[in-house]
Amino acid sequence: MAEELIIPISTDRSEIYEALYPQIQALVESESDLIANLANVTAALKEAFGFFWVGFYIVKEGQLVLGPFQGPIACTRIAFNKGVCGASYTRKEILIVPDVEQFPGHIACNSASKSEIVLPVFHRNGTVAMVLDVDSDRPDDFSETDARELGRIIKLIERTL
Repeated sequence: MAEELIIPISTDRSEIYEALYPQIQALVESESDLIANLANVTAALKEAFGFFWVGFYIVKEGQLVLGPFQGPIACTRIAFNKGVCGASYTRKEILIVPDVEQFPGHIACNSASKSEIVLPVFHRNGTVAMVLDVDSDRPDDFSETDARELGRIIKLIERTL
């Protein structure tokens, strides 16, 4: 895989995801190292969409620990029952938060974050291995399209776990 993404000039997220998916698939399927794959996925999503922050929090030591990410510095450790990431981990479901200030227990790692989507990533045995956290500096920036398409990308990661 080339070290360059081909991203359509479009404001239609579905179209961008459609072009991005096979490129991420090629990256992930040609590399066996999990951290390298997580790093490339975060870089591809940041480059394609210009999200404020994109990263993984990996389950370690009884909490979520910061993994590969793109964006400003972030919270290093998150308890399983704290914030949007902790809630996604605990509930084992995708969470779309249109206004992070309205989410009970939201952790403000950066005050510029206005909306968020978090997706759990599962081991084959059904336990949560990590979460993908995507933040926007715009309110109400995520939709079911993002949930569906980011979910497809997460499935690529899950195949390697």
